[in-house]
Amino acid sequence: MIAPMRSIAIFGAVGALVAAVALPAYAASSTPVDATATLQQVAADDAQSLVVASQATSAPLDRSTYSATTPEEIEQKKAEEAAEAAAAAAAAAASSSAASAGVDMSGYAMTAPGSGEVRYPLPPGSYTEGRTVGGGHDGADMLAPAGTPIYAATSGVVRVSSESYYGYGVGVVIDGVVGGQSVSTVYGHMTNGTRQVSAGQTVQAGQLIGLVGSTGRSTANHLHFEVQIGGGLYEPYAWLAANAG
Repeated sequence: MIAPMRSIAIFGAVGALVAAVALPAYAASSTPVDATATLQQVAADDAQSLVVASQATSAPLDRSTYSATTPEEIEQKKAEEAAEAAAAAAAAAASSSAASAGVDMSGYAMTAPGSGEVRYPLPPGSYTEGRTVGGGHDGADMLAPAGTPIYAATSGVVRVSSESYYGYGVGVVIDGVVGGQSVSTVYGHMTNGTRQVSAGQTVQAGQLIGLVGSTGRSTANHLHFEVQIGGGLYEPYAWLAANAG
């Protein structure tokens, strides 16, 4: 009789011990999680539970918010931006030069009349034809009043832009291509401080580049205009008549 009672007592003690351990764990696992509790708080209270409260929704990716390109395209873009910055700086420098010389360029048309690959360097009717190529003279002297606007005869890149270009005085040289041929045009004896372009700058046919003057080896106001095609001299008046639009 004593042995059975002892067994019952032992089983009862074991049952009580199991209940004491299981019930708190059950209570903890069944306790509602405070909606405001952080993930760290929940993890600290119950290392076996993981609660992630998120309002995140699945949204489509907007491809317009990003772009991908190749290293070559990136370098090309950088080069284009650098060229634009250089052109803007050259134009600003030219304008500053004119301003420092006390020359007001605001009253001049920035583009010559006409159209096409070739333009007259002086406005039609503003000049008188002087001597031309021959006898050691490499260009045409276009006689015009001081301050007459001078325009680029062709599009191209400015090779020379100087306040003291040998006997030309204030001079500009532009290298371009007309009809598939390399054409260089020279503009000499401009007024000091009126150059509107700088070396390395790209210009368009008809773009204002300076004003007529009498600098360098000159005795009267005029534009000394030269045309060189493939390294050879061409008579400027005839070339303009045949090509200028």
